[in-house]
Amino acid sequence: MKKILVILGHPRKDSLCGALAAAYSGSARAAGAELRELTLADMVFDPVLHAGYRGEQALEPDLLAAREAIQWAEHLVFVYPTWWGGLPALLKGFIDRVFLPGFAFKYRKDSPWWDRLLAGRSARLLVSMDTPPWYYRWVYRMPGHHQMRRTILEFCGIKPVRISQFGPVKGSTEAQRAKWLETAGRAARADA
Repeated sequence: MKKILVILGHPRKDSLCGALAAAYSGSARAAGAELRELTLADMVFDPVLHAGYRGEQALEPDLLAAREAIQWAEHLVFVYPTWWGGLPALLKGFIDRVFLPGFAFKYRKDSPWWDRLLAGRSARLLVSMDTPPWYYRWVYRMPGHHQMRRTILEFCGIKPVRISQFGPVKGSTEAQRAKWLETAGRAARADA
């Protein structure tokens, strides 16, 4: 039984991302996975890392609980929209505050290299967007996907990172959105 943590990074729970997270969670549970969920919109924390890595900023109780859930999980699922080519500010602030040195990675003394402290976990990104996925890939070159996969998750040792994208949301039909929810459910069964 795989331990899966689903993180909803959209600031609204009643969004398409909320429905994708629910579809994924329901299918993962039905497939036998042990599941926990974090809804960032319900959490109380300051998303700003005020002093960068130079200062100490105490973690709020919700962030301490999130760290414990990340350490517990074998597979992380991030559900969020692409806004301005990348992550919403709420999700980026969560990552800035939680994926800190000493928890997610550790720089080596007198070396350009680092230790990946979250190795042994995999991830899936369920990403909605108004941009047609082909345009996001070939014209914009997928900046948000690269940021999450390469410079955040893989940097911390989380791999493989699989990406399921849904769009364009703007102008989509009920039938298209229903198919996207089915796709999220299939991804959950594959991950479980």
